[in-house]
Amino acid sequence: MAANESSPASSTGSSARLLLRRLTFLITPLIYLFVGLMLIVALGVAQRIGWISAGGIAGSSSTEATAPIHTCPMHPQIRQPGPGSCPICGMPLVPAAAGGGAALDELSVKIEPAQRRLANIQTAKVERQVVAETIRTVGAIAIDESRMATISSYVDGRLERLFADYTGVQVAKRDHLAVVYSPELYSAQVEFLETRNALARMSGAALAAVREAQQKLLGNARNRLGELGMLEEQIVELEKSGKAQSRLTLYSPIGGTVIEKLAVEGKYIKAGEPIYRIADLSTVWLMLELYPEDAARIRYGQRVEAEMQSLPGELFNGRVAFVDRTVNQQKRTVGVRVEFLNDDGRLRPGDYANASIYVPIGQRGEVYDEALAGRWISPMHPQIVSDAPGKCSICGMDLVPTSRFGYADVPVKQPTSLSVPRSALLLAGANSVVYVETEPGRFEIRTVTLGPILRDRVVVLGGLQSGEMVATAGNFLIDSQMQLAGNPSLIDPTRAVGASHGRKSPLSIDDSQVTKVSGPVGEVLELLFDAYFRVQRSLAADRLPLAADGDALQQLAQSLSESDLSAAALDELETIAQHASGLKDPDIKAVRLQSFRPISHAVVRLSAEIRGEQSKAAFLHMFCPMVKGGGGDWLQADEKLVNPYWGAKMLHCGRVVKAERPEKPVKPEMNRQTTPE
Repeated sequence: MAANESSPASSTGSSARLLLRRLTFLITPLIYLFVGLMLIVALGVAQRIGWISAGGIAGSSSTEATAPIHTCPMHPQIRQPGPGSCPICGMPLVPAAAGGGAALDELSVKIEPAQRRLANIQTAKVERQVVAETIRTVGAIAIDESRMATISSYVDGRLERLFADYTGVQVAKRDHLAVVYSPELYSAQVEFLETRNALARMSGAALAAVREAQQKLLGNARNRLGELGMLEEQIVELEKSGKAQSRLTLYSPIGGTVIEKLAVEGKYIKAGEPIYRIADLSTVWLMLELYPEDAARIRYGQRVEAEMQSLPGELFNGRVAFVDRTVNQQKRTVGVRVEFLNDDGRLRPGDYANASIYVPIGQRGEVYDEALAGRWISPMHPQIVSDAPGKCSICGMDLVPTSRFGYADVPVKQPTSLSVPRSALLLAGANSVVYVETEPGRFEIRTVTLGPILRDRVVVLGGLQSGEMVATAGNFLIDSQMQLAGNPSLIDPTRAVGASHGRKSPLSIDDSQVTKVSGPVGEVLELLFDAYFRVQRSLAADRLPLAADGDALQQLAQSLSESDLSAAALDELETIAQHASGLKDPDIKAVRLQSFRPISHAVVRLSAEIRGEQSKAAFLHMFCPMVKGGGGDWLQADEKLVNPYWGAKMLHCGRVVKAERPEKPVKPEMNRQTTPE
């Protein structure tokens, strides 16, 4: 009974101990977790109040976190903390801050020397020079068709003798070529002699009408002899001898080479049947086939050099005699014929030649040839050029002025053009960009306006200055760095157009000595500045410039562009002349922003470089940051600031940037800036 009573109590105690052990297993991890959380919170608080530093806890991981980021010069997408090797190309990584492609501003990137060497980035200078294109092609020598003759019989008969026995024999003009036996010719001679004798036998008492009819018969008989092939001297000899001849001698009408012998002795021939073909090879043609875009720049009289396949290393000079007016539909080419003098007979028809056509190119694509300016040329044989009117020594035609074919009336110096190597240009649709090295390693994207595009050079109308350095190799690497930096690039060059036009700072002008220009050129230069100031004052007064002022500005700039000035000055004068016509636009807003602004930029730079010798007053370089699109520079001759971009709306908005004096540039003591309310 006692044992049974103690059994429930011992069972209850066992359950309690079991529950306690289970709670112990659960509570212990919770205690450790709570202690750990408290420790983490305590460490955070200690770091926040500065009792301990993160470096003491982080150890080596902190050192790794604070290590500079390194990147690959060739693969900028590879970025990692600390040095190492590129997993793509194996090149040593460089610090990203010093690595290639570090962005400087919205329009440029920095290329480090190491990256520049590896990418083979090369530059070339923007030059103002005589630009010419040489069109190279292959052609064949051909016979001058205008100097060929066919010797035919005028009557039916038999060839009794041929004096030119074989093809290729040389004959002179009036040489005997053949003798033709012709009964028809004999009958015509007899008829002529009988008619003449009948007229001679008529007495003075014969009726006048009868005598006149007989004279007409005699004349008709004489003309018939000429139509049957007898020369005038042969007819005169017949009249003297009074004896008819049944055999007619044929003479060569020109000197040259027998290129075809079409008959043999003893052959019976019909009237008009050819016997010989003779060509005068003292002039020959070179037949060329050009692409239409090349042929468009070729004109009559243009100089051509050729090297014959049979005469390597020796050059022959000719001139263009004909340019086909149609395009060959099968070959899509235009035929061009070049005439060469061949008095020594060294140029043989059928020989091949490598031809080079020299095409001088002006700023707008005009063609110039100083050797033909103001001279006279044969309309059939362009090799015949004279200083005065006269006759062509080959065909006898009157010489014509070379101006008929587009050449200048007076000798002109071939104009120079601003150009860059073709490899410097990157094309993207309607936009063209280059990368300009404005300082060592700094490459700036620049949109340019193009003129003629040649094989190895490109004429630039706007966007570059003479002497600047442009990238000619490695352009696409520079462009990729611009893309990675989020800057304007070839993908969207319109962003570069907007960014370059949005300049909010004045033009940067070097503090170099202002050169005085003496003589008439200096006087014209000061007249140009005066015309500009009249335009500036008109716009400041909210008036459109006078047409006479715009014309004067354009004419003076064009006149000065022919002077012996620096390349930079010629660039500015060209810009002025190019935009001066836009001053006549009836929209004053367009005049201010599209014409006056680029003219002002050019005038500001020009005045900082050259002035007339008689000039003494300082010109003030003004700038307004509120001009829409930026670039609000202009020049003034007086100290009272009047804004030509805004007029009465914000007449005094702007500041003085610099005073340019003829002796040397002097910075003003105080700049004044007024902003609109």
